[in-house]
Amino acid sequence: MATYAIGDIQGCYDSLRRLLDLCAFDPASDRLWLVGDLVNRGPKSLETLRLIRSFGDAALTVLGNHDLYLLMVAEGGAKFRGKDDTIQPVLDAPDSGELLDWLRRQPLCHSEGEFCLVHAGLLPQWTAARARELAREVEEMLQGPHFREFILNLWGSEPASWSDDLTGWPRLRVIVNAMTRMRFCTGQGAMEFKTKGKLANAPKGYVPWFDLPDRQSADAVLVTGHWSALGLKITPNLLALDSGCLWGGHLTAVRLEDRRVFQVDCSPGEAQPPKR
Repeated sequence: MATYAIGDIQGCYDSLRRLLDLCAFDPASDRLWLVGDLVNRGPKSLETLRLIRSFGDAALTVLGNHDLYLLMVAEGGAKFRGKDDTIQPVLDAPDSGELLDWLRRQPLCHSEGEFCLVHAGLLPQWTAARARELAREVEEMLQGPHFREFILNLWGSEPASWSDDLTGWPRLRVIVNAMTRMRFCTGQGAMEFKTKGKLANAPKGYVPWFDLPDRQSADAVLVTGHWSALGLKITPNLLALDSGCLWGGHLTAVRLEDRRVFQVDCSPGEAQPPKR
């Protein structure tokens, strides 16, 4: 049995199928760990969701910001952001309700052995175990009777810092934003959401979340995505797997047992023009 962790798919279904073939993935004996952002921007979000769901317990995905965006649009918590959104086929599908219900029942963070799977990252104050506890607070809202109320209060970038004293929607919003949107933060855990791109673009006083020397999750191996400009980054305690398939790069899998890397080029017709 092997476990393959795969970077952001974002509707690049054809690339995913080719990568699974390259890995010789067998859902009867192997497992998939997906870093989130299954949907949006790529051309086949609907097919991607159907495929991952069909694998049952053989596939585990955490939620990414694009996955949550799909849920928000479906519930009226957000409007379409632009013409490059490709989630309408999911909303129009005859099995849309089943797919969305399945999606909102996926975890925000998953810890197992030495590994912690999360879409973006963890704030420096959080151990992997603490992050799992906080993720459960969000999951209870996503999966419970207050789901729509939660979705309607999810949008926004404030507060930008964690405090154990936070309550209500602000508390849940910080947890979600850290785990699905964060790239740069301060040593005190203040997040900055406007800056994207390469590490050299870090705003003054901010560093990549994984470079903070005293972050409490450093004793775990964080398996993440979200940051396509970072590219594939493998260190003793980080497997950052978003290698920019959507932007004409690669879709990457890492076999967790031996860290062997598998990659396919973006399939024809899936790459989006780079943003200027």
